[in-house]
Amino acid sequence: MSNEEKKVQDEQLQQEQTVEAVETESAEEEVIEMTLEEQQAARIAELEAALLTSDAKVREQQDSVLRARADVENMRRRSEQEIDKARKFALNKFAEELLPVIDNMERAIEMADKNDEAIKPMVEGVDLTLKTMMGTVEKFGLKQLNPMGEAFNPEFHQAMSIQESAEHEPNTVMLVMQKGYELNGRVIRPAMVMVSKAASGNIDTQA
Repeated sequence: MSNEEKKVQDEQLQQEQTVEAVETESAEEEVIEMTLEEQQAARIAELEAALLTSDAKVREQQDSVLRARADVENMRRRSEQEIDKARKFALNKFAEELLPVIDNMERAIEMADKNDEAIKPMVEGVDLTLKTMMGTVEKFGLKQLNPMGEAFNPEFHQAMSIQESAEHEPNTVMLVMQKGYELNGRVIRPAMVMVSKAASGNIDTQA
């Protein structure tokens, strides 16, 4: 083989090696590029998973805060109701003990001889004391039930007797035997009353 032919052969071999080197480098770059894309995709998936987990934790914490707030609000409302109930009915026992005193003062005024000048100042004093007492207890929720002429209501009245009456509508309170009382809407003593019923009609016996 001549020198010229050997030179040509060496150049061809060198070119082939250069092409192989370029192809190998391109393949390596492609592999590296694919690896980076895979890494980026994996990192994105990891971040998305972490974000979903964080969102779930945030929602869970928000729910816990809302539940805690609702529990506190319910507790506050119950406490206010219990305090209000205790305030309204704290005087219940005291009012029950006071009612006989009011009854006796009313009876004393009713039975007194209003025309007797000797006892007139005393009667006026008792009447003024009774009015002052009633005004005071009314400020604390004690209300008198005096249903004369009203329709009978079993929630507030206790029927002691039922009488026929042509002057009253049936089921009407025609006499109050003892006044009743309620404390802030709760009946502590019903009014004792006489209730009317329809009068029996005359039966025509003529032939």
